[in-house]
Amino acid sequence: MRTAEIKRKTAETNIQLKLNMDGDGKSVIDTGVGFMDHMLTLFARHGGFDMELQCQGDTEVDDHHTVEDIGIALGQAFHEALGEKKGIFRYGDAIIPMDEALILAAVDFSGRDYLAFDVSIPTQKVGSFDTELIQEFWYGFVRNSGCTLHQMRLAGTNSHHIIEGVFKATARAMRKAVEIDALHLNDIPSTKGIL
Repeated sequence: MRTAEIKRKTAETNIQLKLNMDGDGKSVIDTGVGFMDHMLTLFARHGGFDMELQCQGDTEVDDHHTVEDIGIALGQAFHEALGEKKGIFRYGDAIIPMDEALILAAVDFSGRDYLAFDVSIPTQKVGSFDTELIQEFWYGFVRNSGCTLHQMRLAGTNSHHIIEGVFKATARAMRKAVEIDALHLNDIPSTKGIL
C-alpha cells in the first residue's frame, strides 16, 4: 500500500492528513472551509484515494492560509506515498464535463513542479469562498508533490461547475498517472533512471 501521513503545524494552520493512494475513494474531510470539504471529497472519490483530513486554521482572518496549506500538505502526501515512483504510468489526463463546463487536466509526476492554470472563473466568490484560492491550492500542491500540472477551462459559465470540474478532472488524471503499470513494475518511468 502506498500511504502517507502528514502533520503540518504553523502559526496559521494545524493539519493532520492520512492518504492511501490505493484506496476506494473514501474520505473524512473537515477543513473548516465547507467549499473545500466538498471539493476534496470529490477529489478523493474520483481519484480512488482514501483520505482523512482535519485542519484548524485562522479562518477568522480569511480562508487563504487554510486552503494554501492544505494544498502543501496534500502535495507532501503524494510525494511521500509515491516514493521512487517505480512502476507508475507517470502521465495522466482527463477531460471532464460538468454540466455546461468542460475541463481538461493533464499531469506528469516528473519531479519538476510546474502549474499551468488556464482556468478563468467568472465570479470572485462561490458562496463565501474566494475563487482565487483555487489556484493557490494547486500551486501549493505542485510545489510539494513535484508534478507538472496543466488545468484548462474549455467551456463553462458557472463558477461552481468550473471549479468542481477542475477537481474531478485533476483527480481522474492523477488516478491514471499513479496507477501501477503491470508490465514495468520495477522500472522508473524515465530514461534518466530517476524522477
